[in-house]
Amino acid sequence: MPQEPTLRENQFMRAFPLIVTAALFCWLASAPAWAQDLECNPCNHNFGQVPVGDSSSYSIQITNTGHWKLSIVSKSKQGSAFSFGKFSLPLEIRPGASAQLPIIFKPRAQGHTAGVFEFATTGQTHHLIMDVSGVGEPAGANPKLGISPANLNFGDVTVGSSASLQAKLTASNASVTISSDQSKSSEFAIIGLSLPVTIPAGKSIPVTIEFRPTSSGEDPSKVGFISDAVDSPTVEPVTGTGVASGSHDVYLSWNTDKTAVGYNVYRGNAKAGPFEEINTALESATNYTDNTVVGGATYYYVTTAVNAQGEQSGYSNLAEAVIPN
Repeated sequence: MPQEPTLRENQFMRAFPLIVTAALFCWLASAPAWAQDLECNPCNHNFGQVPVGDSSSYSIQITNTGHWKLSIVSKSKQGSAFSFGKFSLPLEIRPGASAQLPIIFKPRAQGHTAGVFEFATTGQTHHLIMDVSGVGEPAGANPKLGISPANLNFGDVTVGSSASLQAKLTASNASVTISSDQSKSSEFAIIGLSLPVTIPAGKSIPVTIEFRPTSSGEDPSKVGFISDAVDSPTVEPVTGTGVASGSHDVYLSWNTDKTAVGYNVYRGNAKAGPFEEINTALESATNYTDNTVVGGATYYYVTTAVNAQGEQSGYSNLAEAVIPN
């Protein structure tokens, strides 16, 4: 074990141990129990105006933000105009993964109505609450075009290859004619949709979105559909991350310093340095993943703690990561 370096004089904190795991996702440090949770984003939704007797659907995105598998074990709701779509419970969600849970608004009378969807989970907060609302309006109102799920996340895709996900376009109030589609990024494409196309009121058609990364890194973007609906264009947020073939990650974790408001992470190519800061902003968590490493290289990491006055501690102990080819 390398010895911890001696801190400079008048440092406000003592050095703290740093743990490293190179590639292959072998995490040596477990996250604290309070970090294990399921989160909804967003945690509210307005269905807008929907004709009485018609219905509108939406998918709640729930993400596991911890490092352990967590589950949704039961569900409940308030509001007779709202209901759950089809999904099975218990539903297990892996660390870093998300689930899309469909919900439906079918107004029985004109006017505004509100409801609540609640999920019991094995996460730290135990309950997720989703506030919803909508307005029932007379039948025969202006046509609208909806899309579900609320967004598409393609995850990691190797550069040069492709991945496809399917969404659903739904016409409400009246038939909707889609005249064109578009994508804000060349890495995302709408495929298999022959335009123009008319969707009868209350009906849906599938649409396939393809992600083909040309370089490494995350690409958040949007795809959209131009139609004669009153809410045109209908936009779907999409995101995906291009990953180089044979790429690796280095996962770092360290002990908490109670006087710190954040931490900086430094990397060098030699034990003696020099070290360059690699985090773009102060890290509030006690872990960091370096996904810019190159196969066959060796890296050395140190961290520092920063207090509320902006004072920075000396370097932590040194951690070495040898990256496989």
